[in-house]
Amino acid sequence: MLDFLRTRLAQGSQTLDFPSDHVAFPERFRGRPVIRSGAAGVAELDLGACLFSPEEAAYDHQYGLASRTRAGLVMRGGTMNPATALDDQMRRLLGRSLRLRSVSAGSCNGCEGEMVALGNVVFDLARFGVQFVASPRHADGIVITGSVNDNMRDALERTYAAVSDPRIVIAVGACAASGGPFRDSAVAGRGVPPSIPVDLWIAGCPPHPLTILDGLLRLLGRIADGERRPPEAGV
Repeated sequence: MLDFLRTRLAQGSQTLDFPSDHVAFPERFRGRPVIRSGAAGVAELDLGACLFSPEEAAYDHQYGLASRTRAGLVMRGGTMNPATALDDQMRRLLGRSLRLRSVSAGSCNGCEGEMVALGNVVFDLARFGVQFVASPRHADGIVITGSVNDNMRDALERTYAAVSDPRIVIAVGACAASGGPFRDSAVAGRGVPPSIPVDLWIAGCPPHPLTILDGLLRLLGRIADGERRPPEAGV
């Protein structure tokens, strides 16, 4: 036990001071696609349909890949507008916490694995007041992953209906945004159906935990211009 305690003390804090800390991504990390200047025939790139494979593009280490609208995931001229915060009234209603119910609607579980990682000591999502809950009755909103296949569409819509108004919806990953690699197959859907309004779209296949965290904190108004902001009074 003493050896364990000494080792743990020697390790120090492992939690990222997000977004202040510089993140040393491995070389293979695929962040925002790079559209090279003078590239012929490239007018725009849909991050919501991008699978982030090496055949599709070259990539930098920018992990901010979230937008408030589906159209906002379309890069034009190599740039995209980052997600903006909810309106003041909604943020006051949420307070300083956010409870979310995860719905896996036909996913390969890649996105879910990255969301699970948000709870570890490195990312520590709970320190920002964001937690996943077991019931939509206890949630402020839902997080949707997967292409929303026929077998899961009814369950998803029932879960959405079970969350009290006002509620937020977050779509995570290429499958939720566009159907991903399974789009137009016999059993897969094309992502979140129009019957469910989405407040935040997060691109990736799957998105890195920091991509998800960045989008969530921008939605809550905790990040502005790349710097973390303290919660506002009453928010």
